[in-house]
Amino acid sequence: MGTGPERVVVFGATSAIAAEAAVIYAARGARLHLVGRNAEKLEGVASRCRRERAAGAEISTQAADFAELDDNAAVVASAVAALAGIDIALVAHGDLGDQLASERAFEDAEPILRVNFTSVVSLLVPLANHLESVRSGRIGVITSVAGERGRPRNYTYGAAKGALNVYLQGLRTRLYRSGVSVTTLKLGPVDSPMTRGHSKHLLFGKPESVARGIVRAVDARRPEAYLPAVWGAIMPLIKRVPEGLFQRLPFLSGR
Repeated sequence: MGTGPERVVVFGATSAIAAEAAVIYAARGARLHLVGRNAEKLEGVASRCRRERAAGAEISTQAADFAELDDNAAVVASAVAALAGIDIALVAHGDLGDQLASERAFEDAEPILRVNFTSVVSLLVPLANHLESVRSGRIGVITSVAGERGRPRNYTYGAAKGALNVYLQGLRTRLYRSGVSVTTLKLGPVDSPMTRGHSKHLLFGKPESVARGIVRAVDARRPEAYLPAVWGAIMPLIKRVPEGLFQRLPFLSGR
């Protein structure tokens, strides 16, 4: 990063968590480029960032559907051009999809895999190539604790996030010698529109606090971060439960 304002791009900026992160970056004076599918919602996030922005902050927007995989290299190129380079990239889009439908037909499973894994990779390939060429930058990618253990209630989504976790491990090591950091952001459930139909419990995070944790983790160049942090203690235990026992415990193996 040079001496000017941070240049930050947020892919999936209309999600509740990403919008909160964008506001944090605007408040500290970053030049922001916000990318999302819904132009109207995108402008709403941009307007909020403009209200909160510190001196020097600039906000631009771009509508894009990340599921259109062949377009994503151009989406990244547009972000690089809009900001004249990138210091921080946050990849924040995703979709739970319909688990039951994904079990009945591949045509329902494939969009979940595409949105949560393939589309992310199609952004990360050109993004990583650019940052590697300039030998600086930070990448943060939102994944999920669902990618750490397959559960009947969300294993299609979890499989995509698990594949993404492995991809990010390799990418992080590849980019290490170039001075580019890659932070895997393993989120537990968050009280947001994405989980509107889910029963809430004490372990659900709030978008504002999770966004603050995301920004801190990316700033610190942490390899991985569980958010809320309590999941960092919970998931190692869940991963160690033998499968035979796991299948007999309804709170783990139930729908």
